[in-house]
Amino acid sequence: MKSGFKRVALAAATVAALTLPIAAKADLTTATAGPFTYVCGGVAQDEQQQLRSEASHYDMGLLFTKGSNGEYLADVNVKLLRNGKQVAEFTSDGPRCLIKGPRASYQVVATYEGASKRTTLSPGSRNVQLRW
Repeated sequence: MKSGFKRVALAAATVAALTLPIAAKADLTTATAGPFTYVCGGVAQDEQQQLRSEASHYDMGLLFTKGSNGEYLADVNVKLLRNGKQVAEFTSDGPRCLIKGPRASYQVVATYEGASKRTTLSPGSRNVQLRW
């Protein structure tokens, strides 16, 4: 009876070990806003790793944090403007957003809980941080 229990336990452990890498893969979704393609996320370790591996496919990036400890933020409304005209708008699913679009310089207006921050974003700017 004991050897049967050991075999069942070993089989269960094997199945769990085989499914772990699949379960650990982040489920980040690529989206579009105007002429831009973007992906946001990065709260969990697997999302951070996936965003790092995807970063070379995007030419711009934003990071949203709060407070002196750099607490990660999500649900930030992002507007991209070119020459004062809005060209895209989206809401972040996480603290880091990777963005790909027409090569130009953009003004960013990011709003979190009613407070807005502004910055400039251009190709090659992959780690622009906005802190509330």
